[in-house]
Amino acid sequence: MTPRIIITRPDPAGSAFADQVRKSLGQSQPILHSPLMRIVQDGTLPDLSEIRALIVTSGNGLAALAAGTSRRDIPCFAVGDSTAASAREAGFRVISAAGDADALVSMILQNGCAGPFLHVRGEHAAGDVAARLSCAGRETREAVLYCQVPMAPSAELRGLLEGRSPVVIPFFSPRSVQLFFEIRPIRAPVVGIAISPRAAAAIPEEHVRLIMVAERPDAEAMLASLPGAIAAAKQLEGGNGAK
Repeated sequence: MTPRIIITRPDPAGSAFADQVRKSLGQSQPILHSPLMRIVQDGTLPDLSEIRALIVTSGNGLAALAAGTSRRDIPCFAVGDSTAASAREAGFRVISAAGDADALVSMILQNGCAGPFLHVRGEHAAGDVAARLSCAGRETREAVLYCQVPMAPSAELRGLLEGRSPVVIPFFSPRSVQLFFEIRPIRAPVVGIAISPRAAAAIPEEHVRLIMVAERPDAEAMLASLPGAIAAAKQLEGGNGAK
């Protein structure tokens, strides 16, 4: 039996990733898309007159930024290529760090822009980008423009986790890890794919059989990791739950 892939990422990104999985692995691959949070835009973009560069670390932050201002003359630093591509489509001039928060901070510190910067983010954000840049002498302000509101696990998700069949879970953030492992009980053998070492570090080892880390912190690398994760999960068929 092919292990089920459980996608807990919120929409619209969650549905888009589920479609990518179906195209890559075929319609026969069992998938459950059961979001554990929903994105609610809830915040006001501050005055941008003093801001010399913008920082975006998620597609949701970018969407809120684009909706909050018509200005496209302020340079924008993006954490990864996917966010950068969306920013360009929205009309921003973008430089991509092509990595994670660590790569983003390093790139900005090496750049000649002195700031002030504005980091547009959600209520929960990993990496302490603004604090690290400010401590390094680059004034960085923050604008929280959306919330990640927790959602109750679906009955189908609970049923899978209470069973004995292995499941594969792509984790796109430390926050998604936290919400997932608040579910009880988890008896199914779990193979987790983390988008970054930071997300992997948040996974409680006692509740999973295997933790894999994507080669790059983006959806394409997560997708590429799935066949290996599925193969590993098949070896757990008939196991006694997570260890």
